[in-house]
Amino acid sequence: MAEVKKRGVFAWMLADWAGQPFHTLCITFVFAPYFVEFGLGGGDQAQATWGYMTGTAALIVAIFAPILGAMADVSGPRKPWIAALSALHVIAVAALWFGIPAMSDPTIILIAFAVAIITTELAFIFLNAMLPDLGPQDQIGRISGSAWAMGYLGGLASLILVLGLMVGDAETGLTMLGGTPILGLDPITAEGNRAAGPFSALWYAVFIIPLFLFTADTKRKPVAVSARLGLQELGRMVRNLPSRPSLMSFLLSSMFYRDALAALYAFAGIYAAGVLGIGVIELGIFGILANFTGALGAWIGGKFDSRFGPKPVVTISVAALALFSLILTLTTATSFIGFDLGEGSEVPKLIFFILGGLIGAAGGALQASSRSLMVRQASDPAIMTQSFGLYGLAGKATAFLGLFLIGFVTDITESQRLGVTPVVGLFVLGLLLLYYVRPQGDEKQ
Repeated sequence: MAEVKKRGVFAWMLADWAGQPFHTLCITFVFAPYFVEFGLGGGDQAQATWGYMTGTAALIVAIFAPILGAMADVSGPRKPWIAALSALHVIAVAALWFGIPAMSDPTIILIAFAVAIITTELAFIFLNAMLPDLGPQDQIGRISGSAWAMGYLGGLASLILVLGLMVGDAETGLTMLGGTPILGLDPITAEGNRAAGPFSALWYAVFIIPLFLFTADTKRKPVAVSARLGLQELGRMVRNLPSRPSLMSFLLSSMFYRDALAALYAFAGIYAAGVLGIGVIELGIFGILANFTGALGAWIGGKFDSRFGPKPVVTISVAALALFSLILTLTTATSFIGFDLGEGSEVPKLIFFILGGLIGAAGGALQASSRSLMVRQASDPAIMTQSFGLYGLAGKATAFLGLFLIGFVTDITESQRLGVTPVVGLFVLGLLLLYYVRPQGDEKQ
């Protein structure tokens, strides 16, 4: 691989580093747990509201992902789409600063968060579609795995910075490192938690720049951008799916297991705070652990992917996540799988930390190898963005149902713990459908 291409590959990998802090800081560990508890008032109703909001965002992604992917395949270059979506993402994430405690009307923050989710998910469809051009097929798994690992390390670094320097405990006023928050951030009004938004926005804006400078893009095609033409091509591809049973099975399988993983990540911090009573500093330590194991899992998964192919890595990871999620739903602040541990026991927190590390490792390996397996299933470079548009659709088509189900089950059971049980069933469905997926796709058997 030439030196220039190596630089382009690294710049593409750096996009995962750029995007991960939003997921780590805002979705999972810092902003969302804070805002559900204090911006929305906490409890099962707040969790339900958050579920409905994230579900609506996922529904919008499900609608637009294949359309935009088809249009990009007609026009050629992916960078203009990434640039436009990234600009909207940065603005929306920065707006989370205004999510003050006990807001009289939190609608604006819910909208900003939804826009942030939508734009990052759509941008990464175009980023993922650039993967096949970065190296030979036997290196795709390693590149994808290393990128995911870099993303987790970016989340880890950003989490340490925010918790160590910016987020102060409401009682002591001290950060995780024992100092006072920088920039005069007030713990009483949760300015440290809210600053996770602007911090993530700035991080993304800085580290996405190398992609535009160094990573090669496809050339513009002579055909003008046409939503109608793109949709015609998309319709043709969907109609042809029954003739490609391996691709169809993989899209359906990933539809379930990636939706389950997204829901699990979206509600892990909320679950920890609401069900187990884990505070912001403890939650931050948990996040550091989960990101470290996630990076390790993605790196190791990439190694196994290159040696054995992505399907075994995906299968083992989904099976493990189904088991870990089931154990998680059987853990409360005073019991574990039905055994009473008594009030004040630290065992449930220890179990949650162990499960978090295992889920992080399995999730890192799964996400990296899923992207690699999709390249093998898509096979046709001419419609790679469109294929990843379908892949994005598969990842989001039931994401809104999964997140809505969390909101709905939380509503009817009035239990934050039982509200997250739908993720177990989604993992199992994904695992069953993986049986029909051929390791190298339909045309290479």
